[in-house]
Formats: sequence, structure tokens, C-alpha cells
Amino acid sequence: QVRLVESGGGLVQPEGSLRLRCEASGFRFKEYAMMWSRQAPGKQREAVATISSTGDSENYVDSVKGRFTISRDNAINTMYLQMNSVKPEDTATYFCNVRVRGSNYWGQGTQVTVSS
Repeated sequence: QVRLVESGGGLVQPEGSLRLRCEASGFRFKEYAMMWSRQAPGKQREAVATISSTGDSENYVDSVKGRFTISRDNAINTMYLQMNSVKPEDTATYFCNVRVRGSNYWGQGTQVTVSS
């Protein structure tokens, strides 16, 4: 079955950096586009960044453009989110997402807290 495991979250100071990791299994990772989303307390989940199956195309929500970078390593079924110059408003639980055969999947999430 599809399994997504996020890691790498934690407490980081404003303007700091963090690298999130998503390890995938149960599907042909290299054949699917992937997405990072986030949900802050009391807010709706929002898509943060997407990456094509080959990794040659990326898209970002405006609020993270120029600060976050999504990437993937198809050899080890892993996706990343490099977060630089983080802001307090980036505080949220971050999820790895994939749509496989018409169904959406995501992991348990990893908490990112930006605070001094």
C-alpha cells in the first residue's frame, strides 16, 4: 500500500533553514508527481510546492517562492523540501502528498515551528 513518511521538522528561528524529507513506498515513485502541503492551526491545508515525476518541473505558492525548493531523488524514492529564510507564518504541519490511481495519499506530517 502507499506509504509516505515525513521527517525533518522542528523548531527553527526566523531566517533560519530546515530540510524536510519524505520517504515513499508502495507505488512507482518515479512515475508520479509529488506535492508538499501544509496546514497551520485553524487554517485550511494549502499546497506549498509540486514537482513533476522526473523532477524537471516545479511550482510554488507565491508565499514561498524564492525561499523554498522542492526536489526529489527517484533512485531512493525520496522527496525533499529545502526551506530557507523561514518566517513565523511558515509555522505549520507539513505533509507529503501523492495522487495514485485516483486516490490522494499523505503521511502523518512533520511539524515546523518558526519562532525566536
